[in-house]
Amino acid sequence: MKQHWLAASACLLTGATPVFAWEPTKAIEIVVPFAAGGASDQMARTIQGIIQKNNFSSQPVIVVNKPAAGGAEGMLDIQKSAGDPHKLITTSSGVFMTPMATKLPLNWTEYTPVAMMAQDSFVLWVNAKAPYQTAGDFMAAAKAASLPLKLGGTSSKREDNLIVFAMEKAGGVKFAYIPHASGGQASTQLSGGHIEASTNNPAEDVANWRGGATRPLCVFSDQKMAYTTPVADGKSWADIPTCPSQGLNVTYQMLRGMFMPGKVTKEQQAYYVGLFKKVADTTEWKDYLARSALVPDYRDGDAFVQFLKADEEKHAKLMSDAGFMAK
Repeated sequence: MKQHWLAASACLLTGATPVFAWEPTKAIEIVVPFAAGGASDQMARTIQGIIQKNNFSSQPVIVVNKPAAGGAEGMLDIQKSAGDPHKLITTSSGVFMTPMATKLPLNWTEYTPVAMMAQDSFVLWVNAKAPYQTAGDFMAAAKAASLPLKLGGTSSKREDNLIVFAMEKAGGVKFAYIPHASGGQASTQLSGGHIEASTNNPAEDVANWRGGATRPLCVFSDQKMAYTTPVADGKSWADIPTCPSQGLNVTYQMLRGMFMPGKVTKEQQAYYVGLFKKVADTTEWKDYLARSALVPDYRDGDAFVQFLKADEEKHAKLMSDAGFMAK
């Protein structure tokens, strides 16, 4: 180990590529706990492409979708893979919420945190032909409707569902929440007019926005998104108003992070921290953040762990308030 450290130090001093104490010896598997087409899947496949294009790993990267049980199947798969350094999972705030909602015998501390790659916003999307021009219009229609308007999102008792609950509480209305296996499916249902709105992430509806099938009303944030390049209808992400500015006082952002199974070595964890830091520093990753309107927020080490602790506490309160905690 001492010789390895000295070798790595010498490489750093000479500017050569450092030799890691551990490197993968077979294909790296990234588990996505949702169906193909959603934002988690898009992120995993973007990371896969960046790693392979830039030869960041001598081993191939494989993306495996395990969407059953609202993400629980993928999470349990990683839990059962303790000690396997060739598996990772990309997850969101569901790393807290799924166990809270289901009594799943799992906690994020059983995983090995690697890196938070970004934070993600949520947008209130409607069909392009819908009459609503603002969030206020939509909430007024919901209040006047004889039957609850149908809102789609990803999974039950997860981020999208939590936002819909907050909308109900803020507006004094009741919605019919329709869970889907992915944000891509929710977008398809919205574009076909089968639901009245969705709470998708930007990346999950951007294709249908560009295609003229859906459009955004507001972003669930105190601040507008930063990206000013036109996306569709001559508008950029930065042109989307915040929901609070339109009278809907609901805000929410979620983490997008990478974890390994538990019981891996420090050297194995360090390899992937270095790998994802290299990914985050590429132009391709920055372009992906802009296309998907993600909030740049890379963290690893103690900074990531402290974020996870605070975010878990926040979600425990939100889930309790919504009545989503398993009895």
